[in-house]
Amino acid sequence: MSTPLLFTPITLRGLTLRNRIVIAPMCQYSAEEGLANDWHFSHLTAFARGGAGAILTEAAAVQARGRITHGDLGIWSDAHAEALKPITRFIAAQGAAPGIQLAHAGRKASMQRPWFGNGPLGPEDHARGDMPWTVVGASPVPLDEGWLTPEEMSEAHIVQLIGDFATAAKRADDAGFAFAELHAAHGYLIQTFLSPLSNKRNDRWGGDLAGRMRLALETARAVRAAWPEEKPLFTRISSVDGIDGGWTLDDSVILARELKMLGVDVIDCSSMGNSAGGATANPAARGAGFQTPYSARIRRETGAKTMAVGLILDGPMAEEVLQEGRADLVAIGREALFDPFWAHHAAHELGVEDWSAWPKQYGWWLERRAGAVRRIREAPEGRNLPPA
Repeated sequence: MSTPLLFTPITLRGLTLRNRIVIAPMCQYSAEEGLANDWHFSHLTAFARGGAGAILTEAAAVQARGRITHGDLGIWSDAHAEALKPITRFIAAQGAAPGIQLAHAGRKASMQRPWFGNGPLGPEDHARGDMPWTVVGASPVPLDEGWLTPEEMSEAHIVQLIGDFATAAKRADDAGFAFAELHAAHGYLIQTFLSPLSNKRNDRWGGDLAGRMRLALETARAVRAAWPEEKPLFTRISSVDGIDGGWTLDDSVILARELKMLGVDVIDCSSMGNSAGGATANPAARGAGFQTPYSARIRRETGAKTMAVGLILDGPMAEEVLQEGRADLVAIGREALFDPFWAHHAAHELGVEDWSAWPKQYGWWLERRAGAVRRIREAPEGRNLPPA
C-alpha cells in the first residue's frame, strides 16, 4: 500500500515537514503580560508528541496594544522570545516544526477573554484588573455597537507597525521557530485594511484594491526580508468576508498571487471574522471542510501552496482534501484539542501502522498493547468480562 499523501513529507524552502498535518493557531488567553508560561508549554508540546508535522503558536502580538485580550501571547520584546525557547526546543526534539503566528488585533483588541463573555471589556472585567486600552484600525469604524472605536492609524503608526512585524520576525528566529505565519484574517488589523467594510481611507493605504492590499503586502515584504531565506513564511487570510460589499474570493486570488511573488510560501485559507461574534460568522452555514473550496481555487489559479482549515474531522477526510488537490497542507484546530494525538490516530485510520512514529516512551508500550487488543477482539468471548 502506498503512503497516504497526509503522511508524505513536504519540503518548503529549507524545511521538510514529516507529514502534511499542521496544528492551527488556537488562542489560550493564558499569558501574563504576553509571556508564555507552563500552560503554553503543556498545550503546544502535546501536539508534537501527538505526531503533527508542524505546530503554530496562537497569535503573538507584535505590539502590546495588538493583543486581543490581556491573556494573549506577545513577541514585542526579547523577554517574550526567551520565554518561548523551551517550547520550540521540545517541539523540534520530537521531530515537529515549531511555527509562530505574528499578529496585531487592531479594532478587535482590548476585549474580554471568551469565558468572560467574548465581547467588549466591562465593569466586571475592570474589577478583575483587565482595563481597556486604546485600539487602532484602518478607519475609526468600531466592530459593532458598544465596541471601542479604533483610532485611525497615521502614516507614522503604519510605518512603525511594519517595522515591529519585521523586528518580531527576528525575535522569532532567535527563539527557534522554523517557520512563521502573518495573521491577515478574522477581522484583525491587516484584514481590516483589506476589507472595504472596515477601510474607509482615501490615502495610499485605502481606496481601491491596490491601496487596501498595501499594508498586507508591505508587511509581508518586510517580514520576508527580516526572516531567514531558508525558513518558510505563511500568511493566513480570510478568503471571504461573507458579508455583502466585503472582501471576496476574487480579491483573495489577487492577494495570494501578490504574496507569492513577495516570497510567501503558503496561503492559509480561513474566512470571515470581520464582524462581531467571533473568528467566523454565520456558524449555522459551516459544514465539514467548508473552507476547502477557497484553498482549492487559490491553489489552482495562483500556483501557490495552500493550507486548508476548518472542520476537517479525521484522517480520511484530510487525505481526501489532499488527494483532490484542494490544498497542500491540512490545519487541525479544535479536533486536536479533543484529541492531541489526532495525527497518530489518523495514521492508524489510514493504515499507517508504524509505532516507531510515536515517542519511544509511548511506542514500545503501545506496540505490546496492540497484540493484546487484537487477541481480545478476535477471541470468541470478545469484550466479555470474566466472572467476578
